[in-house]
Amino acid sequence: MEPEILVHKSIFHVAGHDYEVTVYTRPDGAHVAKTSFSPVDVIVNDGLSLEEVLAKHRRVLPLAVNSRQILRELKRS
Repeated sequence: MEPEILVHKSIFHVAGHDYEVTVYTRPDGAHVAKTSFSPVDVIVNDGLSLEEVLAKHRRVLPLAVNSRQILRELKRS
């Protein structure tokens, strides 16, 4: 696997919490956005540009956060 290069880091505020988003570029020019909830729980989106991958991540991150909250509530009951 060829190395990814960090090109952007930001914080998205979702459901009262801050989540770090890191964006990497790959040797082929594609971009990958990642947010880690834990070492084994990471959401990943890819796109052709930094803007595209960030836009996709902004749409998907709230869904990921909400689904994890629902799972926690189900486990408690």
